[in-house]
Amino acid sequence: MGRIGRRRQSRLARATRRDRVRYWFDTTMSKGTPALIGWLALASAALVLVVATGAVLIAPRDSGAHGHWPGMVWRSLLRTLDPGTMGDDTGTGPFLALMLVSTIGGIFIVSSLIGVLTTGLEAKIGELRKGRSRIVEHGHTVLLGWSEQVFTVVAELVEANQSERRSCVAILADRDKVAMEDAIRARVGDLGRTRIVCRTGNPLKVADLELVSPGTARSIMVLSPEVPDADTHVIKVLLSLGARAWDLRRPHVVAAVHDSANLPAARLAGGPAARVIDADDIAIRLIVQSHRQSGLSQVCTDLLDFAGHEFYMRREPALAGTAFGAALSAYDLGVPAGLRRGDGTVLLNPPAGTVIADDDEMIVLAEDDLLIRLGGTPPPVREEQITIATPRAPVPGRTLLLGWNHRAPKIIELLDDFVAAGSELVVAAPREDPTGDLGPFANLKVGFARAEPTDRPSLESLDVGSYQHVVVLSDAGFGREHADARTLVTLLHLRDMEDALGDPFSIVSEINDDANREVAQVTKADDFVVSDKLISLMLTQLSENRHLYDVFADLLDPAGSEIYLKPAGDYLIPGGTADFATLIESARRRGEIALGYRLHARFHEPPGYGVVLNPDKTEPLVLAAEDRVIVLAEN
Repeated sequence: MGRIGRRRQSRLARATRRDRVRYWFDTTMSKGTPALIGWLALASAALVLVVATGAVLIAPRDSGAHGHWPGMVWRSLLRTLDPGTMGDDTGTGPFLALMLVSTIGGIFIVSSLIGVLTTGLEAKIGELRKGRSRIVEHGHTVLLGWSEQVFTVVAELVEANQSERRSCVAILADRDKVAMEDAIRARVGDLGRTRIVCRTGNPLKVADLELVSPGTARSIMVLSPEVPDADTHVIKVLLSLGARAWDLRRPHVVAAVHDSANLPAARLAGGPAARVIDADDIAIRLIVQSHRQSGLSQVCTDLLDFAGHEFYMRREPALAGTAFGAALSAYDLGVPAGLRRGDGTVLLNPPAGTVIADDDEMIVLAEDDLLIRLGGTPPPVREEQITIATPRAPVPGRTLLLGWNHRAPKIIELLDDFVAAGSELVVAAPREDPTGDLGPFANLKVGFARAEPTDRPSLESLDVGSYQHVVVLSDAGFGREHADARTLVTLLHLRDMEDALGDPFSIVSEINDDANREVAQVTKADDFVVSDKLISLMLTQLSENRHLYDVFADLLDPAGSEIYLKPAGDYLIPGGTADFATLIESARRRGEIALGYRLHARFHEPPGYGVVLNPDKTEPLVLAAEDRVIVLAEN
């Protein structure tokens, strides 16, 4: 390239003044509505000053009559902002022409200003609808993710916060903000004093987490999305929370995984501040224990539901030095269920002689923590109504397991720990025999029969009347609604067969959607395990008090004290008039804690299905032989 060519290229590469000014102007205009308003204000000021100066120079007599240059500035400004003002103008031709220029320029400027403001307002409203602004809250509850669990969790938090003056629930999910708010209003209804704030964002991104102000939250709940491999999503969110830089105070985190194999990874991702529960394990334990004692899942629902009775922890200095057995009758309102020691150890149904220490917390079953009250003199015990139970030796039984899903192997394995030696289990499912790789079992003999649970002749071929217990599992090969529909058909067949046989067996069924439970009541099955709802309720309880994790873990652990529904005749004379204080004393003498009872006559009546927890201790109580006493016991 020659010298002339290089000079020409240099001139082309060098930016001109015009290019610089234009680039500066483009950069300024790209700043949005404030920049546009600024330029319009500058144009208005320039027009006003030019017109006022021109009037002074061209029509000095007219401008002098209106206050010379300052007065003309004011009159020009009024005509720029209000074109109608020119109608009253008088003066020479040049003066009126300048006023006309000011008016016409004002029309363009004001029109542009209105357009800019309208566009900017629409853009701001659109931005707000996207839910991308950071909330400013303190002590709120954060929900990360979106699924059907959201509605149960929000409804429970609304119920829990009724006594609070001000509460907030912030939801972060990769969904439209307005759609989330509309869905919550439609499904939950009255939100009371609780404000629901939704933000659109990906919980997996640390930057999006800041939209819901996690650093000032009281608790954070990670919800499982309704996608394949949902546990991976939960673990990633827990990792995102772990990657965030926290201040001195870090809120506690609660989450659930549905595959037990993912539990160690989830707990490692969540760290010590997280409580991760095994949803699959809990559902399996509830199904197995409900198989042994119908009604257990409803009792657990009442214990976890904020609309009923829950466990609370509170210090009772007045009970320090008292034996736990004596504390059972110390409350006018509330039933002691155990102790939380100063080192965090939880003791459910401890020995009656356990002494309550100064730093112990009482675990009390009550309707609300504000309703827990110590009493004075314990109510008298009606000794004549207390019975002595005759020990019953366990006898072998037969169980029919209808259907098959990923939980079935663990259900069979856990059943073997509870049933008497020599018991039998038959699996009936429309597939090849899946039991070949199971066992050996210590107490259980497992068989298989190929059958279609929704087909009446297929069910009749199983000789259902020869079983004491029937467990109906949800079919994992179908969607939630379709699987529940198949379960309902199976339950209707079983009920018709049971009526014809004279009620020889109990039925426990697994339901996916709680909305189908009331529909299923027409089948009059003995118990329904709605695992998703129970997990949602447990997560909500843990978000309010993370120390309840140890209480629920102990309740579901076969090695500790569990909830049992035992015949009322083992505690009180059937048909006799007693009271709940007498029932508590009768259970205490057996090393158990009475939490309530279940009435057989109201077994299928929603919403309580006969379950009564923590009743008035002195109100007359008459229990029939078919009724059940709800107790905490070791066996």
